[in-house]
Amino acid sequence: MLVVAIGVRGDLDGRSFLLGLIAGVGGGVGLASFYRALSLGTMSIVSPLVACGAVVPFGISIARGERPGALALAGCAAALAGAVLASVEERRASSGDRARAVALAVVAAGALGLFVYFLGLGSRGGGDALSALVGARVGSLAVLLTLSGVLRADLRIPRRLLVAVAAVGIADVSANALFAFASGHGLLALVSVLGSLYPVVTVLLAHVLLGERLTRTQQLGVAVALAGVAAISAS
Repeated sequence: MLVVAIGVRGDLDGRSFLLGLIAGVGGGVGLASFYRALSLGTMSIVSPLVACGAVVPFGISIARGERPGALALAGCAAALAGAVLASVEERRASSGDRARAVALAVVAAGALGLFVYFLGLGSRGGGDALSALVGARVGSLAVLLTLSGVLRADLRIPRRLLVAVAAVGIADVSANALFAFASGHGLLALVSVLGSLYPVVTVLLAHVLLGERLTRTQQLGVAVALAGVAAISAS
């Protein structure tokens, strides 16, 4: 991101970088909380709660004056409901502190929602998406490195996982870049909801590539989410 922003563009937009920095702090806190909650063994509870994070940027955008049409609003409701249903798994936690996991999931949902909102805000209204993305990376890395230092976490990655980890990083940055540029061309309330549908993609990939069975609830969630996307697109 720095190579593209400085080497190609030559400069960074201060306002967009600052908003991206705020977004990155939320993203770092959200990811750390999300993975910690998952490690407690309550995935069937944690994932649906985190999927509700899209309510945060949607609600803020509506409060700040964005007014999607009735069809778009109905599509948003369907897409959010579908993402939550698609995240529900039938297995339940056998151990771990469930109350702590729920609290961490709520923190993750709020923090990731703020990440989406401020990244989108820095990319619109004359803002520069690239500067916002650089700020987001700086903010999230600062938070994660600070947490690693406080917790004395081992940051070494096994050699056999380097390619997979690099692929995750590239996919993450690419997704954020696409979202940032989309935010500059559409209502943030709608873009944030569409960008929150990654649980649906994860479930479908697990089914196609790993042969995981979809529960009836997940099948319903995927169908409802896709219907919501169609409604938003048609509005």
